[in-house]
Amino acid sequence: QIFNQHNAEAPSLEQAFRRMAPMEPNPDHDLSWFLLPSYWAKMVVALISFLCFANSYDGDFVFDDSEAIINNKDLRAETPLGDLWYHDFWGSKLSSNTSHKSYRPLTVLTFRINYLFAGGFYPIGFHVINIILHCTISVLMVDVFSILLGGLQFSNKGRRLNLAPKSSLLAALLFAVHPVHTECVAGIVGRADLLCALFFLLSFLGYCKAFRENKEGHTFSVFWVLVSVVLGAIAMLCKEQGITILGLNAMFDALVINKINLLKLIQKLLYKDKALENAGLLRKGLLFRITLLMCGGASILYIRWRIMGTGPPAFTEVDNPASFADSLFVRAINYNYYYSLNAWLLLCPWWLCFDWSMGCIPLIKSVSDWRIIALAALWFCLIGLICQALCSEDSRKRRILTLGLGFLIIPFLPASNLFFRVGFVVAERVIYLPSIGYCILFTYGFSLLSKQAKKKKILAVAVLGILLINVMRCALRSSQWRSEEQLFRSALSVCPLNAKVHYNVGKNLADKGNQSAAIKYYREAVRLNPKYVHAMNNLGNILKERNELHEAEELLSLAVQIQPDFAAAWMNLGIVQNSLRRFEEAEQSYWTAIKHRKKYPDCYYNLGRLYADLNRHIDALNAWRNATVLKPEHSLAWNNMIILLDNTGNLAQAEAVGREALELIPNDHSLMFSLANVLGKSQKYKESEALFLKAIKANPNAASYHGNLAVLYHRWGNLDLAKKHYEVSLKLDPMAPGTKENYNLLRRKLEQLQKKGG
Repeated sequence: QIFNQHNAEAPSLEQAFRRMAPMEPNPDHDLSWFLLPSYWAKMVVALISFLCFANSYDGDFVFDDSEAIINNKDLRAETPLGDLWYHDFWGSKLSSNTSHKSYRPLTVLTFRINYLFAGGFYPIGFHVINIILHCTISVLMVDVFSILLGGLQFSNKGRRLNLAPKSSLLAALLFAVHPVHTECVAGIVGRADLLCALFFLLSFLGYCKAFRENKEGHTFSVFWVLVSVVLGAIAMLCKEQGITILGLNAMFDALVINKINLLKLIQKLLYKDKALENAGLLRKGLLFRITLLMCGGASILYIRWRIMGTGPPAFTEVDNPASFADSLFVRAINYNYYYSLNAWLLLCPWWLCFDWSMGCIPLIKSVSDWRIIALAALWFCLIGLICQALCSEDSRKRRILTLGLGFLIIPFLPASNLFFRVGFVVAERVIYLPSIGYCILFTYGFSLLSKQAKKKKILAVAVLGILLINVMRCALRSSQWRSEEQLFRSALSVCPLNAKVHYNVGKNLADKGNQSAAIKYYREAVRLNPKYVHAMNNLGNILKERNELHEAEELLSLAVQIQPDFAAAWMNLGIVQNSLRRFEEAEQSYWTAIKHRKKYPDCYYNLGRLYADLNRHIDALNAWRNATVLKPEHSLAWNNMIILLDNTGNLAQAEAVGREALELIPNDHSLMFSLANVLGKSQKYKESEALFLKAIKANPNAASYHGNLAVLYHRWGNLDLAKKHYEVSLKLDPMAPGTKENYNLLRRKLEQLQKKGG
């Protein structure tokens, strides 16, 4: 549906478009920069944005990728697609008390498609898509910046004119090479921000299309307005910030299409001037379009609220300490300090960190803290820009500064703590969209300097130098995101007071088997944050494995005291108590863990081991059976059931359990080995032999496999093969218990047979 606009007292949109060119000077007139045809400009931007992050294409899954991708059941084919609409970004039910309420089903859907096409968790495909998305967004920025910096005007043939080719190229390059974007591009979970930005920009460009010239003259199209609303909804389903594009579209309509002077409008509203129509506010088209945007936004938020429920996300004090401060003054001061840090990251993206929580940024608790200067500097700059945006006589300056501030501030609002508590202090990923506003303001500032500068080439070289430094910084930072070791260690110099940084470095070292170094970092994490229960739990685990049981018990006891519902710590405490032979306490700890986590197969497994040590065989079997019901692929629980039944003489039951286990886990060589032992005792030699050989094929260096197969041949009377496998077993493990004795018995028997034969 197309609406023509006619208003006797206000200029029509057609007149507005016609006036745009003569009223304002060419924004590129004084800009000392390269002038390229649109096609070549986009090619250059695409190439440079690709070069910045190309070295991240073969990186690993790092940091949050493990939770959002590897451990997220929503990516697997067995999870119904419909579940994506009722789960959060991490795969938890939105109705759960532990859900972060991050509702991004379309982003998770793209992860699922990646997983299905790759046939598993192979990170290269995930990284390539992220790089392509950033390149696409950077190319779209050329068109977006040409509109924001040069205005919206169409040719007689209905094609949009680029009135700021040099400015739009510079701004797009600044965006493409900004190092703060590395987390979004090189970190796979940053795809949420990339997809959100893509549909955010498409929504804006779609809204601009609503004013394209057609046969009936300059009109607006309801269809394209509605398309922009739908694209805004899609952006929000990728990440929450996407909804803000509807507000920015309304602001663009008022400032660029209707050329409303905000200061005069405010004055007229304050003085209740009846001539509001002359200010452009009451134009039928503007009000109608804003009403469509508001209704669309309200509908989107209502649907989201219905799906998510009313419960707030569950965050802890370490995630965002300022939001837990009792004093309103402390909260306000620290929120503003966080804003200044975000602004600094845009201006000087040199100190970048994967996580800014847990003591990285200590709270400001009094006005005597020198960091108050940062707040003053931020608001001095913002107030100066706002005054210029409102009061300047230059309409072009007013428009560009207002749009720049709008794109800087409005997309940041969902992360500002103003409307709801967020789960971070500073997060580089949330600056992806606000950086659009920064690029507008930087480019406009550069054009003003070029106008005043006598040596414009020196200024251009300086900007080229900034771009080159940013490209190098992007390449360096994206290389740090290639592996967890590099990523975590890079944060030690940026946030040495961040307990989570030390924890992650320690965890990475522990995963690689370097327990001594891991202990050092875990201890530092606990020192920096004495309530860091996850660091206590991991440190306790390592100490348990090193048989330092008493210190491990102290740490784990403290962890469950601080967080009584910490199921993993309760289970590990039970393991330590079991090792200390305090069986009743261990049993109580296991049951407490299960109380707090109903579906806890590993805890049932350890509980079964405790019961087996106490010769409570029925209880042990029941516990292991519970473990396999909750986790059918729990190989250790199946194995222990088979071995216990075998040792207690229940061979038929052991055989039945072994066959059941192998049906569920057909390629598990340890299960083949256990069942082969049972079959051998039941004199089912042929079937036992087949399973032993299959197990040995899967794991040829297991001495016990060869040794037990030799015992089978020994019983079976196949003495030559028995001798062969005894020798292989002893070669692999000369100290294998019982094997040497059996081998000596076999040799004596063979010697006796030779004497008889002789």
